[in-house]
Amino acid sequence: MHRSTKISRLFDFPYHQLKHYPQEKCLVSKEEGKWKSITTQEYINKANTISLALLKLGVKPGDKIAVITATNQPKWHLLDIGVMQIGAINVPLYPTYSENDYAYILNHSDSIYCFVSDSDLYMKVMAIKDKTQLKNVFTFEEISTDYSWDSFLSLGNDSMLQKQVSNLKNNVKPSDLATIIYTSGTTGTPKGVMLSHQNIVSNVFAVGKHINLHDNKNIAMSYLPISHIFERAASYYCQYMGFEIHFAESIDKIGDNLREIQPNFMAVVPRLLEKVFDKIVDKGSGLSGLKKQLFFWALKLGEQYKPYKANGWLYEMQLKIARKLIFSKWKQALGGNLDFMIAGSAPMQPRLIKVFTAAGIPIFEGYGMTETSPAISVTDMRNKGFKIGSVGKVIDDVSVKIADDGEILVKGPNVMMGYYKDRKKTNETIIDGYLHTGDIGKIDGEGFLKITDRKKEIFKTSGGKYIAPAVLESELKKSRFIEQVMVIGESQKMPAAIIQISFNFVNEWAKKHNHIINDFSTDQILINRIQKEIDYYNQKFGKWEQIKRFEITPDEWTTIAGHLTPTLKMRRKIILEKYTDLSKKIYNPQ
Repeated sequence: MHRSTKISRLFDFPYHQLKHYPQEKCLVSKEEGKWKSITTQEYINKANTISLALLKLGVKPGDKIAVITATNQPKWHLLDIGVMQIGAINVPLYPTYSENDYAYILNHSDSIYCFVSDSDLYMKVMAIKDKTQLKNVFTFEEISTDYSWDSFLSLGNDSMLQKQVSNLKNNVKPSDLATIIYTSGTTGTPKGVMLSHQNIVSNVFAVGKHINLHDNKNIAMSYLPISHIFERAASYYCQYMGFEIHFAESIDKIGDNLREIQPNFMAVVPRLLEKVFDKIVDKGSGLSGLKKQLFFWALKLGEQYKPYKANGWLYEMQLKIARKLIFSKWKQALGGNLDFMIAGSAPMQPRLIKVFTAAGIPIFEGYGMTETSPAISVTDMRNKGFKIGSVGKVIDDVSVKIADDGEILVKGPNVMMGYYKDRKKTNETIIDGYLHTGDIGKIDGEGFLKITDRKKEIFKTSGGKYIAPAVLESELKKSRFIEQVMVIGESQKMPAAIIQISFNFVNEWAKKHNHIINDFSTDQILINRIQKEIDYYNQKFGKWEQIKRFEITPDEWTTIAGHLTPTLKMRRKIILEKYTDLSKKIYNPQ
């Protein structure tokens, strides 16, 4: 990938595309059941109109503009460029936040205007507007009110101000603040991560070297929340390369959208892939006779996968047959053109990486965090850069060292400017130029980085034994009965688990056994069956680590209810609070 010296600020990406690969279908989304697209030229024209409208509203360099969208869509990107090219700051927020979170973040960030995608979010923000510094809230909906998208754009009709836009644009330096991203936080109050243009631009180029895509004839599908730095950085990369960006309608419609869009690659988070995989296995279980045998033979073969033909010629020959008979159908179900997936946000089960890579859709796992814009390391199939169980090699210009206690420390142009209005927290996190990640890991002899746990999540039992919950949870989630699991037991005599079962699978299982479940939490036959699963996975762990007791939650864990972050990671503190009665039942049985 050739590096353009002209790109040093985030809004340079679409201008680069216009100059080198102007697209007919730059941004593509579904409106009223039909796919509609805008060209690169329209993208830039609209972004300029937005800049003019913001100037008309009195927006100045350094002002904060908040954006909340329920689903990814072109208007977010138009606004992103329109805001940043006049030196203002984009503050993206998740649609799943509570009103209290909105009140806190909008106020803390000093946002003066807020844009929302729909009337529901409009009502939510308006309910707390008085607690913030917001002057006005606009909605992306094209309705006849003075807070609609059309009425906002109409402010940008004054082309006399275009010279001012150009001047402001020229004044933006790579080292300037571009965005404040509030971490959804698996614990505590959200922190505002300040990222400069240079932070993200350097990361887009460094990661790009590890992505084996060269021409601009590719289609990307965007569906992970754009307010998350992982998806956002991916979108800048796609704009740089001249790829078509198609927006999925929602996470629920991903299956249909994959078949309609037929992307060449996509970014994924582990929870989503686990769901895709479970669906595939459910379909396989529904087959009969030889077809079923073949399906599970291929699956077993996939679980033994090793890269670079390390399993020998006989395995490779069998894999060829499995790909032709079984795995090709997986590929079709995912649109037919998917060459690879990039995974981030949380640790991926090695089994999934093996199976999908064996199926001809490699999963390249990356590691990073909002504070590092986001990537620190990434896997690459070329030059022996792929090792299952690792998160690849550290990217260019970034250095990683392992502290005495095993914590991963990172230095480089991707490390954030700091936390907004929180010097104390910034100084605790960045020491001597090194960002303390809070993750525990090691670098092996070949230079691969391996994450072993979250420093904050490791706990001690009352017997003084250390427990790494993520390792246990990853293993237990292999069970088709278990959708989510959280290992608990800090300062208790033993580790235990709070489990959210896979309701779909358990209902099917109960039907098959003519068993009616009235209460999932207390049904003894189900509890006995889950115990069998726990016993099976416990064998892989030392006596002190094994799950001794568990409780089943009656409800599903969701982002809306607050159990999960927008990228589907567990919010441990909230889950513990929600199920205090279950943990009491585990440790103080009456």
